[in-house]
Amino acid sequence: MTQHASREFLVELPKAELHLHIEGTLEPELMFELAQRNGVSLPHPDVEAVRSAYMFEDLQSFLNIYYAGCQVLVTERDFYDLTTAYLRRAADQGVRHAEIFFDPQTHTDREVGFSTVVHGITAALGDAERDLGVTSRLILCFLRDQSAESAMDALEMALAHRDAIIAVGLDSAEVGHPPEKFQGVFDRARAEGFLTVAHAGEEGPPEYIWQALDILHVARIDHGVRCAEDEQLVARLVAEQIPLTVCPLSNVKLRVFPALADHNLAALLRRGLRVTLNSDDPAYFGGYIADYYVASADALELTTAEVVQLARNSFLASFLDERERQPHLDAIDAMAPANG
Repeated sequence: MTQHASREFLVELPKAELHLHIEGTLEPELMFELAQRNGVSLPHPDVEAVRSAYMFEDLQSFLNIYYAGCQVLVTERDFYDLTTAYLRRAADQGVRHAEIFFDPQTHTDREVGFSTVVHGITAALGDAERDLGVTSRLILCFLRDQSAESAMDALEMALAHRDAIIAVGLDSAEVGHPPEKFQGVFDRARAEGFLTVAHAGEEGPPEYIWQALDILHVARIDHGVRCAEDEQLVARLVAEQIPLTVCPLSNVKLRVFPALADHNLAALLRRGLRVTLNSDDPAYFGGYIADYYVASADALELTTAEVVQLARNSFLASFLDERERQPHLDAIDAMAPANG
């Protein structure tokens, strides 16, 4: 094998996906199918019109379309179909374990029951483990542009489903909504036994990453790319091996970086940060996880050893225990060429 990995190698390489919004996997074809099933009107006449709308100026312009698409998700069957479609695609692209975000407030605000969402998703997760060999964990994300009181209400609803949900996170519009806003909610979540993660340092400043670490006590940072603006923060992330769940194609689509070749993924990896590669909202951002590996390896001139390290990092950063994690690491090592 040459220094740079082939597409076939990158697709087959075992991966964990740790930054994936299940609502962000809603492909236009399924969107229209569910809209018809549930009698929901869409603002676009056809699939092509929906895809042509996926030109975003920033995070908020994406969120406007993202939340509009969620209107078609109504029944357990809808959430089952959505999750199953993602897991089939992911399995075909080398995903062996997925830790999946969902946004309950997006649905409960529309009077879709919390249990409807969770039961639909978890039924699909169980079937995928049996049929596809893909294990999973479920992470509840609070919408940071809503109130802390609304987040606490969502947490209260989650308590009846704590066997299905391993962690809580924080997503949606970042700027102006610092992690400290949710200190009380995260304190309660940890007291109830949930692990914690948070989006920070995508559009928000490095200070938001500090707050996520020191106030929310998160196990990993989702995005985190603006850490590079703070050398003290970078040193801490390296020293403590706090994972960053990075999503380069998403960052380019939302204008965090002007082009993939300008992304700092490779620089962060080479500085010793525990960087992982993830697809975020793949239906909207132009690719699933192997597509991210292929595009990033090409644009950033990643070596085979570096993409192998990204795959290893994905399992090391996961919420799998050591017994569950080791077979995946062994499978990666078995694929890796001796000379890197």
